Amino acid sequence: MSFVKNLFGKKTQKPAPLSYSEFWTWFGQHEQTFLKAVQNRDGIEKEFFDPLSAKLAEIKEGYFFLTGMADPQTAELIFTPDGIIKNIVFAEELVAAAPAIPQWKFTAMKPGVDIDDISIRMAGYDFHKDNMHFYFSNDPGCPDNIDITLVHDNFKEEQRAPITNGCYIFLDNFLGELNFVNMIDVLRVTGRDSMEAGKELVPIAKLKDYLVWREKEFIEKYEGTRRETNEDTYSMLQAELESGNMLMAVMNMNLLKWDSKASHPWIMAVEIEYDGNASGGLPDKETLAQLEEIEEAILEQLKDADGYLNIGRQTAENTRYIYFACKDFRKPSKVLHSLIQEYSGNLKIGYEIYKDKYWKSFDRFFKQN
Repeated sequence: MSFVKNLFGKKTQKPAPLSYSEFWTWFGQHEQTFLKAVQNRDGIEKEFFDPLSAKLAEIKEGYFFLTGMADPQTAELIFTPDGIIKNIVFAEELVAAAPAIPQWKFTAMKPGVDIDDISIRMAGYDFHKDNMHFYFSNDPGCPDNIDITLVHDNFKEEQRAPITNGCYIFLDNFLGELNFVNMIDVLRVTGRDSMEAGKELVPIAKLKDYLVWREKEFIEKYEGTRRETNEDTYSMLQAELESGNMLMAVMNMNLLKWDSKASHPWIMAVEIEYDGNASGGLPDKETLAQLEEIEEAILEQLKDADGYLNIGRQTAENTRYIYFACKDFRKPSKVLHSLIQEYSGNLKIGYEIYKDKYWKSFDRFFKQN
């Protein structure tokens, strides 16, 4: 046991969350009631949605679901993170643990459907294959970014929000939830009058083929790309904030100048809040030891050789951020979820995972260097 662990003793343990097997045992005990609720639609909120939501929350927060009849005899239950990347793996794991239950089909993530079967009407606008097109853009500085502009025939600037939302829902249905998250880096919505000059419109039905081709090209380019950081140099950066407090950062500047950033397109930002009011927003000695312990625990599980690169950390205004660039989002999601359970009694920990192929969110550190 390390000195830090000796110093702070055992971490606070919360009651264990519900396991996947316990959830499915419960579901099996009530599945006939649930099936009737889905079939009849009468009382579905009380009979199915409310108890299911409550039970899922006993596993973890962040589960959403859709249900309906896949055929006259079979109900389908789709578990979705509703666009929250860090929750994808938990929806997948829950479904992978599901037993075979007659008259039920369980699905992780909303699947893609045939474009001929998609016709959405929202806020007075229609979204279908005949009134939507796309074009792609190429940025020489970010050649691997998949940059798509959707063009809706009836787009109006004053109705940008509902039309954009409708286009996103259309793509969610057409591509499937997981493909939508993985395949598109930059997405815009506009009308024919506002599109870039010289661009050729492509029917929306051809979008999937274009994305598959680009993804294959990307995988072939970066497959097997790994980077070790043992010999890298970390730089100490300082800045005075408007509040008068100091911002301290330790960043791997060698890594931030790497020319293969796109091979690790997922950024994980860990946020740890502490009480630093007595020291200008910075941690005191005891808190600093706790922060170092947590970071060390993350590094033990997310190693550079496996595709998880520690970019650095930033500390200011009662918060420390720890940054990783990752080849995938599943393992980091599980590691951080587990650590939050382990350390939640000591400090408030949160995290987000987002796609940033060229690590643009760290450009600010070069300005301070």
